[in-house]
Amino acid sequence: MDHLQRVKHEFARQADTFAAAAAITDEELTRRFSEAIGRNGTGKILDVACGPGIVSAALAKAAHAVVAFDLTPEMLAKARDRCAQAGLTNVTFQEGSATDLPFAPESFDGVVTRLAIHHLGDPGRAFAEMFRVLRPGGTLVVADVVSAEDADAAALQNAIEVLRDPSHVRMLPRSELVALIEGAGFHIGQESTWDKTREFEEWMGIVNDPERVAPLRIVVRALARVGESAGMGLSLADGKILFFHRWCMIAAIKPAGQVT
Repeated sequence: MDHLQRVKHEFARQADTFAAAAAITDEELTRRFSEAIGRNGTGKILDVACGPGIVSAALAKAAHAVVAFDLTPEMLAKARDRCAQAGLTNVTFQEGSATDLPFAPESFDGVVTRLAIHHLGDPGRAFAEMFRVLRPGGTLVVADVVSAEDADAAALQNAIEVLRDPSHVRMLPRSELVALIEGAGFHIGQESTWDKTREFEEWMGIVNDPERVAPLRIVVRALARVGESAGMGLSLADGKILFFHRWCMIAAIKPAGQVT
């Protein structure tokens, strides 16, 4: 199966657990998006890889219009239900790939994406597409989990992530994420990072595949027992396996006068 089909397969299976997970529905993160997009949040917004529509619904409260865009029909159905339950009528839903956006140049005042970059085979192309569809002066807000800057630690963490979910490609180190956004033509305005503590069992519950849990539990417990953090702070506490995801949020501007 090619990578796009793998992503669709995984997130079709994960749709229910992903949409309900506390780590995904975190209201603090949606608040950060609303603040980061600033005045452009009142315009037309594109949510790339919108998943169950959590960010789409939050931004739609202030936006003129939101396009919730995702590769997986099951995730779009979750987004549609969420927006309907909230009484939002200014959100439309469209299926497609982040690396080939089916929109005209300069169609949006803001583009947002959350927890998507590490699933993309060509994130540079995705950022180029986001740049193309954003109007000059528009805002891009990206939030994703990032790896350690140390290459060996990052490789080990990414290997664990792929074993958990084979639609995972690679968490980028913060420096590479910044370089790709700037390389697409954006000027970075704001940036923040923070660590979110997770429990292994909660994290594995989202992926919704019990057959993966037992062998991966053995691996990460053994790593934690010998003091290997795997770039994610692996540790044991009262029999539980703990780790963190390091989040990075970047708000960037497409410079005025730039055309695509």
